[in-house]
Amino acid sequence: MTFLVRATASGRPAPRRRGVVPSLALAAAGALLAGCGGGPAGAGGKISDGKVVLAVLNDQSAIYADLSGRGSIEAVRMAVADYKAKYGADAAADKVEVIAADHQNKPDVANSKAQELYDRRQADVILDVPTSSAALAVATVAKNKKKVFIDVGAATTALTGASCNKYTFHYGYNSYMLAHGTGTALTKDGAKNWYVVYPDYAFGQDMQKTFTNAVQKAGGNVVKADPAPFPNDNFSTFLLKAPGLNPKPQVLGTMQAGGDLVNLVKQYNEYKLRDKGVSLAAGLMFLTDIHSLGPDAMAGTRFTDAWYWNFDATSRAWADKFQAKTGKRPTSVQAANYSAALQYLEAVQRGGTDNSDDVVKQLEGAKVNDMFSRNGTIRAQDHLLTHDAYLAQVKPSKEVKEPWDYEKILTTIPAAEAFQQPDPACKL
Repeated sequence: MTFLVRATASGRPAPRRRGVVPSLALAAAGALLAGCGGGPAGAGGKISDGKVVLAVLNDQSAIYADLSGRGSIEAVRMAVADYKAKYGADAAADKVEVIAADHQNKPDVANSKAQELYDRRQADVILDVPTSSAALAVATVAKNKKKVFIDVGAATTALTGASCNKYTFHYGYNSYMLAHGTGTALTKDGAKNWYVVYPDYAFGQDMQKTFTNAVQKAGGNVVKADPAPFPNDNFSTFLLKAPGLNPKPQVLGTMQAGGDLVNLVKQYNEYKLRDKGVSLAAGLMFLTDIHSLGPDAMAGTRFTDAWYWNFDATSRAWADKFQAKTGKRPTSVQAANYSAALQYLEAVQRGGTDNSDDVVKQLEGAKVNDMFSRNGTIRAQDHLLTHDAYLAQVKPSKEVKEPWDYEKILTTIPAAEAFQQPDPACKL
């Protein structure tokens, strides 16, 4: 029980009359006891532990640190600030904290970190989690703990397929979206024969499958698909093989991402495969990858993006705020983390509580039209955020008019076409 102690003008506690409890103190004590099951909320609901805790679990030190990492943490902090500014004293979550952990792209580390974040650090939601194998591990923890998990950085469709669960949401992009945009478009433009190199873990395996399906449906052929170690800094075995395959591939489809993609592209250029008639297509590429290599290293390369900072005035306005805080333009993953965090807080606001089951109900079917998502819907059937996507092309340096403006948006892929239909294997 909590006792209220009245102080005198000198600062010392006033003597308490034995056997007498003033009515005012009784009322205050009653109010405190009434709140023991959850802190007060501006909207009249209940917030567990008197605060909402948003945890960002991602790669902060290795190959995905640039595309996500600390930038995603800052994006989530920006979402919290905007939530507080919007609702002020009427905010259901009077106190919001942002915490973070590094999963090192390892599923076992992600598993232990997720348990620590939910149990010891009182996280109400975990966000981000690039690396599909790590994301699948966290989804299992979220299911067992009955805590919300909104994945942003992973691409595997299993999160909304066979491995879906009530508490997991998939936000941003997935391998179907990437393959449908890039694989289909390039094949229809004449790139009939492909050689696919993919990282040998859940993400890469899913990407290889979805890209092969997309290429074949568009009338093309995957001549060969080779798994590569993950992470990896030497792709010479695969690159040297490409021109000699029969039939000769017109496209090398790389499914690597982050630092692995940067290494592969450097070696692709060293071996002059473009001059040998093998062009390059990236299954998954981010603004930071282009920045690391320089636009000329990938000029003309087409890929599918979930969001681009200079797409329109709304995107650019948010990107300006992000750059003011970080000194960099945001990737699509960092922008999606902002949107996901804000949507979670909006769900808390609507329900007046951070109770996981109530938040899930608020998120299911929600329409999302913000700086990241255009024509977005969080599908109730499988918890996938569908939204418009974009077929993009890397500009040569002569067309780059300002720092970080490396992408030319070729076409918008409508939300209804960009993502797959709900998987019957998903049983929420």
